[in-house]
Amino acid sequence: MTSEELLQELSDAVISCKKDAVLAAVEKAKSEIPASEIIEKGLAAGMNEVGVLFERGKLFLPHVMMAADAMTAGVGLLEADMPAGDKGKKLGVIVNGTVEGDVHDIGKSIVSTMLQSAGFEVHDIGRDVPIRNFVEKAKETGADMVGLSALMTTTLPGQKEVIELLKEGGLREKVKVMIGGAPATQAWAEKIGADCYAENASEAVTRAKELLL
Repeated sequence: MTSEELLQELSDAVISCKKDAVLAAVEKAKSEIPASEIIEKGLAAGMNEVGVLFERGKLFLPHVMMAADAMTAGVGLLEADMPAGDKGKKLGVIVNGTVEGDVHDIGKSIVSTMLQSAGFEVHDIGRDVPIRNFVEKAKETGADMVGLSALMTTTLPGQKEVIELLKEGGLREKVKVMIGGAPATQAWAEKIGADCYAENASEAVTRAKELLL
């Protein structure tokens, strides 16, 4: 099989939501493709497609959780093959969560998984997170970035409040802020003073790398 075919097989295995298929595809690709490429162009590409299918109503929450679990297992299989430098070297520390009043979890969880797979140290603090907790966790972990998800128009102001609290705490200069979620836009990011807006999980990885590397 060519590299392209192997990467497609990895992506398809994640979309199938079957852990056995993912592990088998990773085993097959390991001797042909670098671990970082298997993660980024195979597993993460599949996970991103799962996110798109979920948004379109073609897959449902249990499928997404199974796919994320399968992808995590695949990444675990590759850890031993990562160059020592890659394994020890984190690209940056990111605190990620869904703001208070919002119980949507899945998009944020996919973003966390993708950022982790890309080499960031991610502290996913869950959903319906009190505004102050983002700032406290950023302090505690020495975060380089805070990711703020909001899936409802009514919870968007929470993103703005976190930015204001970071300023009050004297952290805003040191901590980048990325926002996302269905009602969020680039215009909203600019209005509240966020550093970037990401429309989906793979864009979140791209934006994080642009801002932190």
